[in-house]
Amino acid sequence: MSDAHDPLYDAGMKVRREVLGDEHVDRAVAATTDFTAPFQEYITRSAWGSIWARDGLDRHTRSCITLAVLTALGREHEVAMHVRAALRNGLTRDEIGEVLLHTGVYAGVPTSNRAFAIAQRVFDELDESEADAGLGHA
Repeated sequence: MSDAHDPLYDAGMKVRREVLGDEHVDRAVAATTDFTAPFQEYITRSAWGSIWARDGLDRHTRSCITLAVLTALGREHEVAMHVRAALRNGLTRDEIGEVLLHTGVYAGVPTSNRAFAIAQRVFDELDESEADAGLGHA
């Protein structure tokens, strides 16, 4: 995708993998076409390399903000991915619920209601995976 000597891209890919997980990023990279490659490079450099890699906020806080903004804007297609990322970044399920509840006050109940439903689906999928693997819920 990108020049191997691009430090911003490399930093972005490192953070992207840490936040979203190798499996998710590998799927995105594998699905990249000549048409979508410029966008994949852009989000890796801009979102992940320029913003998520900054020192000004920790990843826990960035995940809270991201979930709130995605919920407020009704970007449902991104909520599940960022619920998983928030868990990876150390948020508890209760904290995710608090972010969605807080967002409902300022962005509207319907947006938070939908985000709660999406988050619950993610939690159920994770619980099922853990049960299938013989792991307990943490």
